[in-house]
Amino acid sequence: MNKLPTFDIQSTYDAMHRTFPGYKTSPLIGLTGNFRDGDCTLAEGYYQSVLQAGGTPIIIPPIDDTDALSTVLDTLDGILLTGGSDINPLYFGEDPIKSLHGINPRRDKQELLLVKLAVDRQIPILGICRGIQTLNAALGGTLYQDIHSQMDNTCIKHDQDLDRSYASHIVEIVPDSLLYHIFGTDTLAVNSFHHQAIKEAAPGFRVCARSADGVIEAMESTCFKSIIGVQWHPECFILRGDPCMMPLFHWLVREAASFKEAKRLHKCTLTLDSHCDTPMFFDQQIDFASRDPKILVDLHKMTEGHLDATIMVAYLKQLELTDEALLAATAKADRILNQIEELVAKNCSHIDIARTPADLYRLKTEGKKAILLGIENGYAIGNDLRHIERFRNRGVVYTTLCHNGNNQLCGSAKYNDEGLGVTPFGTEAIQEMNRVGMMVDISHAGEQTFYDTLEISSKPIVASHSSARALCNHPRNLTDEQLKALAHRGGVAQVTLYNGFLKETGTATITDAINHLNHMVNIMGIEHVGIGTDFDGDGGIIGCASASELINFTRRLLEERYNKEDIRRIWGGNFLRVMEEVQRI
Repeated sequence: MNKLPTFDIQSTYDAMHRTFPGYKTSPLIGLTGNFRDGDCTLAEGYYQSVLQAGGTPIIIPPIDDTDALSTVLDTLDGILLTGGSDINPLYFGEDPIKSLHGINPRRDKQELLLVKLAVDRQIPILGICRGIQTLNAALGGTLYQDIHSQMDNTCIKHDQDLDRSYASHIVEIVPDSLLYHIFGTDTLAVNSFHHQAIKEAAPGFRVCARSADGVIEAMESTCFKSIIGVQWHPECFILRGDPCMMPLFHWLVREAASFKEAKRLHKCTLTLDSHCDTPMFFDQQIDFASRDPKILVDLHKMTEGHLDATIMVAYLKQLELTDEALLAATAKADRILNQIEELVAKNCSHIDIARTPADLYRLKTEGKKAILLGIENGYAIGNDLRHIERFRNRGVVYTTLCHNGNNQLCGSAKYNDEGLGVTPFGTEAIQEMNRVGMMVDISHAGEQTFYDTLEISSKPIVASHSSARALCNHPRNLTDEQLKALAHRGGVAQVTLYNGFLKETGTATITDAINHLNHMVNIMGIEHVGIGTDFDGDGGIIGCASASELINFTRRLLEERYNKEDIRRIWGGNFLRVMEEVQRI
């Protein structure tokens, strides 16, 4: 009698351990499971396509535990939203029509939540059939419950009887879309078995493919997020050995690998944003421990964007220079600093005040976020130089010499027709800042003030949130000559994510910010640049709209071929070098 064939487990086990694998592992792709009749299933094409593209697939079951779901998401590098049953129309504000098919409320609840959490974390996502509909419904779009009864002129059979691994109709792809670049064509033969479809794309997305009868076949992010959805089932083709749809899965795995590498870099790199204005919202009863929609920087967004620290400033609008107004300015600065300290104390399990670079590194090892104190506008000093040492003793790491308008210290970049530079009192203030170990910040300063400060200061100076005037002709930005002079004296300039300082007309994007950074690196050298977002002070651009999206900036740095050491310098290493030198007194 012939023996039954057996799987030689020991031989496979031994083969796996003959050599030691490298440290690099393939990105982990979570695939949503199809929960039905008490079983969680997954069609073979999904995980085979991910495997062949170089990813490691795992199933995400429709779990109800939100803590467990968050933990799973924090381990993933990419997500594939799989096909399945219809979505309950109540989730997008409609009653069901007669032609609605079966729905799965348990799967709907989990996947709609999963999408929102994954988008907050910037996890790359590919949605397939039900998956594109889930994406759209979760993010504010609308759906047709049944295209044949609700959509005019539907003439293509969108539920083929043909084997699913064969194409049944053609879709037209928008030229210069992400989908076009993935496949390299403006037409694509696809399969089709659905009756729900997108009616209107969610905000932040655009339609990138349609069938001949107008049914939306694909959508993609317009906000530089790695998110795309398709209505057809690309996973079916590989089961008969046809690789025609593999470019889509290769895209997902590449994006996931980039995200994985960015997370790895953030884990071993201290990331510092040198300027945020969140205290400007203190009068709106913000909750820093919640994901507060009123502000761009909070504990959740810092965690999602893998940001370790931010310099939170006490901003003072420039007003009169009378003795009474100057006293009021000093009092207001103290009041705002008190409020920042109260915010930190209220959330002391997760965040703390840092005064030195050593504090920042210690807090990172403790798993805490860090807040450093800054003052935006030397108006806060009033007419009393003793306030400088007092503010430094409170933990203030830098003071911006001025804001929009001349003050008692110097001339501003705006409202300074006479070209005022540093005043005699300003000279004394800069020297006192040098003495007590407080950084001098020349963002907002006029050109004469900039050059005067370089001559007066015995320590390197910083521009906590300024971009390149060669790319955007705004008086707040620094000319190439200023950038060179700043670098020559050992200082740093932190590119800012403020629309008007990145682009003279139109809406700025993360690409504009990267262009400014690249230009500043070319002019100054990699040792003299960094990032100061100006979040909550009107900072925030498409692709980097809040602290939660800052990891996208790192991914773009990787695309630009910056290495690990370069990224460490950009994400705060250069700024902290200056801080250490200034604080060495």
